Amino acid sequence: MLQGPVALVSGHGNRCLAASGRIDLAMTTETCAQGRAPEVLALDPELLLAWFDANVRDLPWRRPECTPWGVLASEVMLQQTPVARVEPVWREWMARWPRPSALAAASQAEVVRAWGKLGYPRRALRLHAAATAIAEKHGDVVPADVDTLLALPGIGAYTARAVAAFAYGRRCPVVDTNVRRVVARAVQGAGDAGPPATNRDLADVQALLPAEENRAARYSAALMELGQVVCTARSPRCADCPVVDRCAWHRAGRPAYQGPTRPTQKFAGTDRQVRGLLLDVLRGSSGPVERPALDAVWADAGQRDRCLDSLLVDGLIEQTDDGRFALPGEG
Repeated sequence: MLQGPVALVSGHGNRCLAASGRIDLAMTTETCAQGRAPEVLALDPELLLAWFDANVRDLPWRRPECTPWGVLASEVMLQQTPVARVEPVWREWMARWPRPSALAAASQAEVVRAWGKLGYPRRALRLHAAATAIAEKHGDVVPADVDTLLALPGIGAYTARAVAAFAYGRRCPVVDTNVRRVVARAVQGAGDAGPPATNRDLADVQALLPAEENRAARYSAALMELGQVVCTARSPRCADCPVVDRCAWHRAGRPAYQGPTRPTQKFAGTDRQVRGLLLDVLRGSSGPVERPALDAVWADAGQRDRCLDSLLVDGLIEQTDDGRFALPGEG
């Protein structure tokens, strides 16, 4: 997910070009400067950053005034959730909880209720836990380095690197599904990246980063933007791609992906849907609710009970001594 004030930093660098259309991923920008150039830089920083300058979407967490806390919150919200759904909720959260300490002071029930219909509501509790740790251990300032970010509760490898890069301009590989797809197509000539392999994926992107920190962070943002709006999974817009002439996949005739297929995700009838319906009842109540109010939202008693139990295990709801149900802290 493309985030952070670093998205507004621009820069230019040297190109290492030759003729064949293939890049040696073991070579970095520094090796280019030393004269040991790969045959062609498929994802040339100059081309990609020039395209990014002209086409970057104006989103609030990309603006210079956005704080690292705003970047962190956006990164958590944007995981598996479209930008259009995230933006209004993010704005509400930043107005209500502009600092980690403000969110930390809120109850878990307030946080779950404010999460609304973004989906995967455990993210709300993880963000609350991270905010508490930042307020208590880091002086209410989001850490800037990856290792310290990783030590925060609920912050994983992607989020830590995204915050370091997009909030602080650090040079570190930021890899999501979009970036993996762009690299697989442009550099490796594959229609899709296949199953994730964290160390390999990080190494592949690390090798592509420009040497300068701010340019590297912006380059990571540009890779994501390219994957999100042009080099999409189902309908790639190759005519709009700034590196189409260098793209190994396009030059090979856009061969179909031959690896294992991912199952199509559905929502209707899934436990995710049922959990969301149960949470909707509790979010709409000012206190504990009786069991019949929850039973009414889904006819399949077995699935409904399983989902209710999973919400209890996840800490998203709690049961009172008299058998009613409530958001955490409201029992």
